[in-house]
Amino acid sequence: MSRPRRPQAVHTGTARDYRGALRPSGGETAFQVVVEQTDLWVVARKDLTREVAAWVTDLRGQLKAYMALDPAFGPSLAPVAVPAGAPEIVQAMSRAGAACGVGPMAAVAGTIARMVAERFVDESPDILVENGGDIAMFSTRPRTVGILADPAGGARLGVRIPAEDFPCALCASSARIGHSLSLGRGELAVARARDASLADAAATALCNRIRDARDLPDVAELARRFGLDGVFAQAEGRVAAWGRMELVAL
Repeated sequence: MSRPRRPQAVHTGTARDYRGALRPSGGETAFQVVVEQTDLWVVARKDLTREVAAWVTDLRGQLKAYMALDPAFGPSLAPVAVPAGAPEIVQAMSRAGAACGVGPMAAVAGTIARMVAERFVDESPDILVENGGDIAMFSTRPRTVGILADPAGGARLGVRIPAEDFPCALCASSARIGHSLSLGRGELAVARARDASLADAAATALCNRIRDARDLPDVAELARRFGLDGVFAQAEGRVAAWGRMELVAL
């Protein structure tokens, strides 16, 4: 663990300057898709803007229709059971929330990212879908994903992922970056799993448990309990990592 430092300001800006570092490799292109509150950055072998926008619109429509029938689903901070006939996006969010003891909306960004990546992987075997700090990826080559603990200073650490480890998801939660609700004080929790729905819900649950640096040693046990492949956490300037998190300097 590193030496403590003073807490930094909360960052709630809507600009996503970090996306400038998500540069496509040779033979790839990058494009943005925004549908209502969903704001995706996609790296793929070809421009799929229209197709992705149509699919996201469909997914959001399914979710909103279900939430109209079950008003408790959206605001709940605890797991919510859903019927077998519910849309897959709803079932995935419910499963992930139940696995990590959080409400289903904790998994919405990761679930949308995953379902977009899965939908278009046949058209683009290399596809990375970022949704507000949650990334679902298929790749035929190694990738390094930056860890943004300090938006003002940029990403200084990254996680290297070898080609054989895909599909892979890295999802983040923070009490001081963005507008998402966090019940803890963790500066950052990054969860790694093959399933972005699980990684998203787990990142929220982990960040909720971190009140200060003394909670960091508990992160590994929670990550094992949730079924994650790896985790990175930061609080009061100290960091902890567990599992398949090959950290590299950027």
